[in-house]
Order: sequence, then structure tokens, then C-alpha cells
Amino acid sequence: MTTKTNNIVYWISTIIFSALMIFSALGGLQPTPQAIQLIHDSLGYPVYFIQFISIAKLLGAIIILIPGSGRIKDWAYAGLFFDLAGAIYSGIAASGKFDPLMLTMLIWILPRILSYYSWQKKIKR
Repeated sequence: MTTKTNNIVYWISTIIFSALMIFSALGGLQPTPQAIQLIHDSLGYPVYFIQFISIAKLLGAIIILIPGSGRIKDWAYAGLFFDLAGAIYSGIAASGKFDPLMLTMLIWILPRILSYYSWQKKIKR
């Protein structure tokens, strides 16, 4: 992959992934009844966790958008991956069964993988 192609893949996947993370975080900054119902009532997490995870997602999304942010970007990518993996696991654990709708989370994970992979290629050149 050429440097130009890699940059295009990096920025498109990073913007898409960051937009998804920011979108998912906004509802939790001031928890809505829907967020409380899903995260607290259905999954059993404390209500304060909603704001905590939303702020963490927002910060992570901003960090991966900042060019050249170094090692902290690795941590942001890891944290956002664990957020998505935790969401999938929590959904399965709370219901006791696998819901095929959980596969839609792959739509969120794919741009993250592309973004991280192309960023790694970018910093190694």
C-alpha cells in the first residue's frame, strides 16, 4: 500500500471510528432514561459508570484524531477496543445467550482495526 493510500485509509477509518465513538458517548454525558435503562437496569452497571465510560470514550476518540499523539494513542485505541469488547461481553453475559444482533458490533470494530493498522504503518515509515 502506498503512503498516500495508507493516509487515505487511515483518515477515513479514523474519522468513521471516532464519529461512532463520539456518537455513542454523547448520550451518556447526561444519561438519558434509555441509557440508564440499558446500562443500569439491563446490564447491572451503576449509573455513575455511564458518565465515566462516556467521558473515557470521548477522550479516546479525540486522542486518536490528533496527529502524532504518540504512545497515548496506543492507549486510546486499546481502551476503545476494550469498551467495544466489554459491551459485547456484557450483552452476552446479561442475557445468558448470544444475540445475532451483537454481530453488528463488528461494524464498529472494523474501522477501529483499519485505523490502528494504517496508523501503525504510518508511524513506521
